[in-house]
Amino acid sequence: MSRRFRGFMPVVIDVETGGFNAKKDALLEVAAVTLKLDENGILSIDEQISRHLLPFEGANMDPKSMEVNGIDPYHPFRMAVPEKDGLAEIFRHIRGSLKNSGCKRAIMVGHNTTMDLSFINAGAERCKLNRNPFHPFSTFDTVSLAGLAYGQTVLSRSVQAAGIEWDNEHAHSAAYDALKTAELFCNIINRWRKTNGLVWSAKSD
Repeated sequence: MSRRFRGFMPVVIDVETGGFNAKKDALLEVAAVTLKLDENGILSIDEQISRHLLPFEGANMDPKSMEVNGIDPYHPFRMAVPEKDGLAEIFRHIRGSLKNSGCKRAIMVGHNTTMDLSFINAGAERCKLNRNPFHPFSTFDTVSLAGLAYGQTVLSRSVQAAGIEWDNEHAHSAAYDALKTAELFCNIINRWRKTNGLVWSAKSD
């Protein structure tokens, strides 16, 4: 992995929020999926972690966004934790994977990563978490990759075009969307490798 993406380790992220403004709207769910590469250069899912977060003090929650994601922010069964605690735990998990992979930094993978990265960066800044493992602006966006590979840009349609199962009942959950985005990303990377005869492997120079 440390050579496949120039020292960067792809980590799939999905967030659920109270709107589209990373500075003002609540960050309510964060899910991360780490990936692994076998000796033949095949990319697959490694580990998953997700946390439900309590809205930060003064956070805005737009009614339209809350209707879409269906989240009750203060429901006791959410087992939500303070934003700082949840982000810190996810960051520690990613840094552990970085150490194991030999990579120098994580690079975010997501579907419309501009939003995900902006909320993660805003949350890290708000919580004064100095060890944000992600590259501050570079990402892999599966919107562009799926548009190239399958002619689709909506996550559900892209996933199904790739031959991956999609369940609408579980959509708009950060954990589920991150998992499906990870499967999509691996599918596209592995398909490109096979189609183009890429001979890269973990043993190559």
